[in-house]
Amino acid sequence: MTAIELREELFREMNPLLDSEVAMKKIISYVKELVVAQNKKSAVAPRKGWAAAAKKAHADGEDKLMIADVFEDERLEEMFCE
Repeated sequence: MTAIELREELFREMNPLLDSEVAMKKIISYVKELVVAQNKKSAVAPRKGWAAAAKKAHADGEDKLMIADVFEDERLEEMFCE
C-alpha cells in the first residue's frame, strides 16, 4: 500500500470514532505515544557512522566538489551590496 492509501484507510477506520470525545482522546494519546517512541528511536544516534563515512570518502577521493563553488560571472557585491 502507498502512503496515500494507508492514510485513506486510517481516516476511513477512524471516521466512526470522530463523534466520540472519549475515543478521540484515546486516539490522540496513542498517537502522541507513537511519536515519542519514534523520536526516542531516531534520537539515539541520528548521525551515527557519519564521521567514519566522511573519512572513508576522503581517503577514496570521493569528497571533491562536483561543480565549481564560484562561477566565472559571479559578483558577490551584486548579490549582497545592493
